[in-house]
Amino acid sequence: MSSTRTAAVTAGVLFLITEVTAMAGLALYQPVLHDTDYIVGAGADGRVLMGGLAELILVVAVIGTAVTLYPVLARHNHSVALGYVCGRLLEAAVITVGIISVLSVVTLRQDLTGTGRPDRTALATVGKTLVAIHDWTFLLGPNVILGVNSLLLATLVYRSRLVPRLLAMLGLAGGALICASATAVMFGRYEQISAWGTAAALPVFAWEVGLAGYLIVKGFEPSHGSSSAQPQTAPSAA
Repeated sequence: MSSTRTAAVTAGVLFLITEVTAMAGLALYQPVLHDTDYIVGAGADGRVLMGGLAELILVVAVIGTAVTLYPVLARHNHSVALGYVCGRLLEAAVITVGIISVLSVVTLRQDLTGTGRPDRTALATVGKTLVAIHDWTFLLGPNVILGVNSLLLATLVYRSRLVPRLLAMLGLAGGALICASATAVMFGRYEQISAWGTAAALPVFAWEVGLAGYLIVKGFEPSHGSSSAQPQTAPSAA
């Protein structure tokens, strides 16, 4: 298997891992995200910690997609390829901040609720603050920054024809739509987890899953997976 084919398969698997772990993390976080008194209650710490583990795997997979694709993408546009790597690193960093905020709620619940008579009101306020930090990282990371990264990657693969153009166009549409939706959520038009928010996220989800499947099954387009520029050979003297 060539290095380009290996990169395609690896990137495809990593994209699938990002989708699975992102959904798993959000589902496992539900007790702490929706129970305003979680920090002073019985808690479901094991479930929340599993969510944190899922998102840590997500962070590794997010970085892995960029690192794996970079050698192939850089052959076609070094600046955009480097921008994609930096964007994915920023996305991973923002997600990490969200993980820390949620796990901090668990730590405070375990350390403070068993010490005599804790100030329940103060603890609840701290818990809400940490959850609010997570909510903003969830909007900025897997929405705004993900949208920009999708636009960068889709633009590059569209121009270089590394994948079918219809698939790349789905990425362009999905990236633009998720950024627009995040802006609407930021200004209070609707909730991020809502019918509108879910509908806006579907195209970028389809783009990443479709790209993953194509890279695993087909790989990059054979005529474009490597640099088209060939070294020129001077004619030999007669």
